[in-house]
Amino acid sequence: MAQHTVMLDHPTDWAGFRHAARTLVQAGVPPQAVDWLTAKDVAEDLFAGAAAASPPTLDLAALQPRAAHPAPRVPEDFVRLCERLVLHRNPARFTLMYRLLWRLSHDRALRHDPLDADRMQAHHMVRAVARDMHKMHAFVRFRPVTDSEGRTVQVAWFEPDHFITEANAGFFVRRFTHMHWAILTPDASVRWDGSTLQVGPGGQRSDAPPPDAGEALWLTYYRHIFNPARLKTTMMKKEMPTRYWRNLPEAALITELSHSAHERSGHMVQAEATTPRKRISPLTPSHAPAAR
Repeated sequence: MAQHTVMLDHPTDWAGFRHAARTLVQAGVPPQAVDWLTAKDVAEDLFAGAAAASPPTLDLAALQPRAAHPAPRVPEDFVRLCERLVLHRNPARFTLMYRLLWRLSHDRALRHDPLDADRMQAHHMVRAVARDMHKMHAFVRFRPVTDSEGRTVQVAWFEPDHFITEANAGFFVRRFTHMHWAILTPDASVRWDGSTLQVGPGGQRSDAPPPDAGEALWLTYYRHIFNPARLKTTMMKKEMPTRYWRNLPEAALITELSHSAHERSGHMVQAEATTPRKRISPLTPSHAPAAR
């Protein structure tokens, strides 16, 4: 069986994958006969010395559709699934997507089998992408810089697990519509100037600005609102994994505050009760709750 190599433009080339996959299904090319690559994959392989030249790629225009293989028709939820699945960093994501498309177009019963191994893997990967997008919402920290035109731009550095930067930009546009900001990641960068979203190449952590005076004020505030009696280290690390700590200003205080939490909790318990600054008047008959 001839092996076909499909070259996609970038790691999240959903449009390119969709066009190639439909063409391949109509031409009757089974999943095991297709290799999926992106330009980034090839560049990394060449840099690592894994190959001397780019692999020959398939000419999709040369494939002829077969009468026995009509254009695939799949449920809308499968399309939405793939739009998120393509953001996963697993190199086998395109192979999984095409295998599911092929199987769905040949076996309608698959649509009603939630325990199918391929479907379960796809949903597991999509949940991982969703978690990563949520962590980005929570753990991006902006710092102000002045651009070449003298405007203040809030810049943040973030290291996502998956290719979510561009797909996640809409959240920040909606939340910080009136602010000029930029988010840098190893995969891509996004910048909002108040009206237009620009997408650019990835960067390095050194491209992000250093701590500023406002950050010191935030750390002082964080230290004062920290409640040692409510510290649950295991839960904290589950919601805020330690790999994010190096990019969070407040993380510099976590170890110190955690170590002293038990002692501070004891002092809080032993301390005498304090009188409220504002006296709370007892309920008068007119304000007393009505009897039922």
